[in-house]
Amino acid sequence: MKTDDLIHLLATDTVPVQRHVAARRLALGLLLALPVSLLLMATVLGVNPALRGYLGQPMFWVKFGTPLLMALLALPLVARLGRPGMSTRAAWVRWLLPITFLWALGLVAVAQAPASELPALMLSRTWRVCAENIAVLSLPVFLAAIWVLRSLAPVRPALAGAGAGALGGASGAAVYAIHCPELAAPFIAIWYVLGMALPVAAGALVGPRLLRW
Repeated sequence: MKTDDLIHLLATDTVPVQRHVAARRLALGLLLALPVSLLLMATVLGVNPALRGYLGQPMFWVKFGTPLLMALLALPLVARLGRPGMSTRAAWVRWLLPITFLWALGLVAVAQAPASELPALMLSRTWRVCAENIAVLSLPVFLAAIWVLRSLAPVRPALAGAGAGALGGASGAAVYAIHCPELAAPFIAIWYVLGMALPVAAGALVGPRLLRW
């Protein structure tokens, strides 16, 4: 067969790729995985019994809303990582911006607090388990994002794994906020950010294995 004939045959046998297929698959994966994280939190950790009273506290909405926003910002990031040739620099910057907001709040609170109150503001009662719990609660969404990426064409598996970790970590932090009793801005700026960073680092490490073509 001549080269021109082969090219013509391949071109006439192509099927158009549906638009936004990556976003739809991610939305489906999130829809399936997020309830698993919520169920894991409710059964193992339990919903904060004081949650109703926390709803009137602005810092609760910072603690819950910031990682929720980061999870939404991670959706287009992961979708772009699943498509060859797509730049993700701006998407990463958008995902990181809310962290600077948390750090700014934490620094303001530290600057205004007496030195004697700093350990309570930064450590409080649950610092030993906060980041670990967020990382564990991130697993269902992280695995769902990996499943979606495996059905796409990620050419940078370490970065794609980190993106899956960004989505999972932010989702896990939002879910954990429903249990967590802490409201101090420095605590959230340190331990919530660390909890979200752990899945990103883990994703970058395992991405080359899980997303190998």
